Amino acid sequence: MAGPLQGIVVLDLSRILAGPWATQVLADYGADVLKVEHPQGGDDTRKWGPPYLKDADGRDTGESAYYLSTNRGKRSLAIDFSRPEGQDLVRRMAAGADVLVENFKVGGLARYGLGYDDLAALNPRLVYLSISAFGQDGPDAAKPGYDAMIQGMGGLMSVTGLPDGEPGAGPQKVGVAVADLMCGMYAVSAILAALYERDRSGRGQYIDLSLLDTQVAWLANQALNYLVSGEPPRRQGTAHPNIVPYQSFATADGHLMLAVGNDAQFARFCAAAGSPELASDSRYRTNGGRVAHRTELVPAVAGLLRERTTREWLASLEAAQVPCGPINDIAQVFSEPQVRHRRLQFELPHPIAGRAPGVRNPVRFSRTGIEYQRAPPALGADTARELKARLGLDDDALADLVARGVIA
Repeated sequence: MAGPLQGIVVLDLSRILAGPWATQVLADYGADVLKVEHPQGGDDTRKWGPPYLKDADGRDTGESAYYLSTNRGKRSLAIDFSRPEGQDLVRRMAAGADVLVENFKVGGLARYGLGYDDLAALNPRLVYLSISAFGQDGPDAAKPGYDAMIQGMGGLMSVTGLPDGEPGAGPQKVGVAVADLMCGMYAVSAILAALYERDRSGRGQYIDLSLLDTQVAWLANQALNYLVSGEPPRRQGTAHPNIVPYQSFATADGHLMLAVGNDAQFARFCAAAGSPELASDSRYRTNGGRVAHRTELVPAVAGLLRERTTREWLASLEAAQVPCGPINDIAQVFSEPQVRHRRLQFELPHPIAGRAPGVRNPVRFSRTGIEYQRAPPALGADTARELKARLGLDDDALADLVARGVIA
């Protein structure tokens, strides 16, 4: 069945990660996503390798794994909109689009006549979303920014990493670009909300979304821990600021993540570990007490967990209904029986390599299921077909634009 966004046309002028992540989700949901790239090189992430996808003979195709991770389901149009002819093509495409997503510097597209006011005059129903590092106004609006610096400036790195005083202590960034990814997810929900409102008003609107705003917004409980207490949270490694014991522990042969979320689970953990007296200790009976006496309790729990292997602990704690899990590397993730059962890893036909791997969208619709039909496109693979179909250009007009370097 067609996805729930069938019939929605998205003009994707974004690159790198936050914007392309959003438009990939929209493509998964059935939207027709037209990715506009510069004819010379395209999206920067096409070159962000190795690793690169290999063909049937084991040779690099030049398609980076990074690019493949965030551009499936789209069509690629190679248009140089720094040229007047390219600007005209984009304007004409926008006139028939429902959504436009861009992440140029503030005012970057307006100087080409492709800003929101320019395009809304042609298409009042257009939902136009701009992603920037710091937002469209304010003292930092004109500054560029990438995920890692936003993780630092937005507070995430201050609560990520080992505590001061421990070997290896210091701020750490998260292992994936979470500020970008979360910005992309906020972009999806904002676009869907604007489309829903458009059904009532008949009008599109402009959406201003920034990486910094996103990062501050999803500090979640850590932000409120500060706003309520006035004390900035500190790095606690894998530990949780509000729940104890809730962190990784060494076992006899490795590590596991123990996630005790309530008092009953703690009592069951203590029984399974052969130390029921810990649960009856007045210091540890409630989560509030366990948080207050973290420095005494955690070493005691650590001593218990070192007595058995990871496999033994996983079996006994699962039987006791105590949340815990292994700390997998990525290869182990894709070998997990549950991950395999849910078919999160899959492949799509690829015009250069034959097949391209991917990871499924986690959303499962009961009726309007997601169909994965197109691998991330080669640069400009759909330019001629889409300009013919959507703008009515003939072969002579296309050949002229190619000859002048406007399209590829």
